[in-house]
Amino acid sequence: MTKAGDMEDRNDVRPGEAAAKFRALHETFFVMPNPWDGASARLVAAKGFGAVATSSAALAWTLGRPDGGVTRDEAIAHAAMLARWTGLPVNGDFESGYGETAAEVGETVRAAIDAGVAGASIEDLARDGREPLYSLDEACRRLEAAREAIEQSGSDFVLTGRCEAFLAGVPEPLAETRTRLAAYAAMADVIYAPGLRTEAEVGEIVALTDKPVNVIAGLGGVSDDLPALERLGVKRVSLGSGLFKVAYGALIAAAEGLVEGRVLKEGATSSRVVNEAVAKA
Repeated sequence: MTKAGDMEDRNDVRPGEAAAKFRALHETFFVMPNPWDGASARLVAAKGFGAVATSSAALAWTLGRPDGGVTRDEAIAHAAMLARWTGLPVNGDFESGYGETAAEVGETVRAAIDAGVAGASIEDLARDGREPLYSLDEACRRLEAAREAIEQSGSDFVLTGRCEAFLAGVPEPLAETRTRLAAYAAMADVIYAPGLRTEAEVGEIVALTDKPVNVIAGLGGVSDDLPALERLGVKRVSLGSGLFKVAYGALIAAAEGLVEGRVLKEGATSSRVVNEAVAKA
């Protein structure tokens, strides 16, 4: 039996060219789905998307761990494998940079560049449990270290500065997000705040800077309306763990049907479709 890691590499985009191609995508509106394994990566890539991204939550769940339970080495290796499986530029969801210090965040970015990853988001969610977010100064230092690593490499690696204010439950999350993303834009190529749901929220973030804005789709409100996001000036839309949850929601429904004595097949793909997607190119 062929394992996902044994699939032939597509190599449609050379590692040195992936970052430049990914950067160019941000000149127009595009959607960047988040597959989580070999089959999902190949199936998504077959639909013609220009890039894909990892989901740290989906990766952790495939390993039987809670969100946040992935190591730096695992996250980078997974992103590199998605690049090989799809032949597309890959953006890594690298949580808070997998390091307690700014220097360690820089090491994460250097390792990602060396692995052929095209870009990554670095968020400000604090992992020590004392405060929900790193202080603004510390968050900026961490992005500065990431930027320094990119500049030293000479790569076109795309750095996304990500604010977790909405998801972390901080008071007045929009005001906090505006302040932080305006600062992050000095170091980052793209700014991103998961949790934006209204046209007003998205519009305020787009107006902050001329840097491209990423919005996560599927959270309700305007985040579910791709044409509206494009009209508002958003350049990149990702799905986070959304596709994984759709797939596993279907699995749960099918399992519950079995308990009730029913076999659910609606929406199921065929073995042929999957086999063709993962077959050697």
